[in-house]
Amino acid sequence: MGFSKLVESWPVVRQFREGDPLGLGRAVRSERSRTLTPRIDEADQVAHSICPYCAVGCAQLVYVKDGEVVQIEGDPASPVSRGRLCPKGAASQNYVQSPLREYKVKYRRPYGNAWEELPLDEAMDMIVDRVVGTREENWQTENEQGDPVRRTLAIGNLGGATLDNEENYLIKKLMTALGVVQVENQARI
Repeated sequence: MGFSKLVESWPVVRQFREGDPLGLGRAVRSERSRTLTPRIDEADQVAHSICPYCAVGCAQLVYVKDGEVVQIEGDPASPVSRGRLCPKGAASQNYVQSPLREYKVKYRRPYGNAWEELPLDEAMDMIVDRVVGTREENWQTENEQGDPVRRTLAIGNLGGATLDNEENYLIKKLMTALGVVQVENQARI
């Protein structure tokens, strides 16, 4: 490429030659930027969803190709988030497809130094036995003043930000029915 061709390829020269001194038009586009295509260009379908992380309810557009999520973006039609997502919401594709995602129940026994896989039914039975046992051992019918309280202070619940509003509602109902008073959600901390 000769020197004159090199100079003509410079964006500043094209800006003045094409009457675009502020560099807001075609003159400043490179060949690479002219040939770029959006990541969502090849998606087969777009699913409307809600971000799973907190109770704000930011709307998402989930782009799917061949049954796999290829991109997640904020939905500009949403009156809640107006197309914006926080860093967790923008990275929620990893929630679905992360190579670190666990698909088996993992358990580390007391004083153990390794995780082992458990069948889901066995893990659920262990949890139920522990919750029911702890509740029975620490149940308070009344406080020191004789007022009825019907509660246990030995169990607390901390929910995660990946739970949606409906799941948190049901967990709160369950904890209240069990007499648990310490119920919190990580999204509020």
